[in-house]
Amino acid sequence: MEKQALNQYQEFNEERFTKRIVFKKGDNTVFLLNFLPGQELPPHAHPGSDVFIQMMQGEGTFTVDGKEASLKQNEVLHCQDQEKLAFKNTGTEPVTLYVVLTKIPDERFAQDI
Repeated sequence: MEKQALNQYQEFNEERFTKRIVFKKGDNTVFLLNFLPGQELPPHAHPGSDVFIQMMQGEGTFTVDGKEASLKQNEVLHCQDQEKLAFKNTGTEPVTLYVVLTKIPDERFAQDI
């Protein structure tokens, strides 16, 4: 078992958003993204992966494949594979996103249960 206090990963930088890895195990990664007001994450995809994002604090706007979705504290967003994801802190307070990035298993090895 491993235990982490997330507040130690909430580091903000005036220059740009920060990414702090909490766990990296095999094909799975858990990390925090921290944004000051106005900071943003450029559009990008995670091919072969699922991405689960929880808004820990603050509020902001995600753009996924051109569609906007506003998120507030304790709301969750999921996107996958080739979906292009971007984020901007559109609020007046710092934002922390809790992100879980998981690899989609190779279908050749998936079994029906």
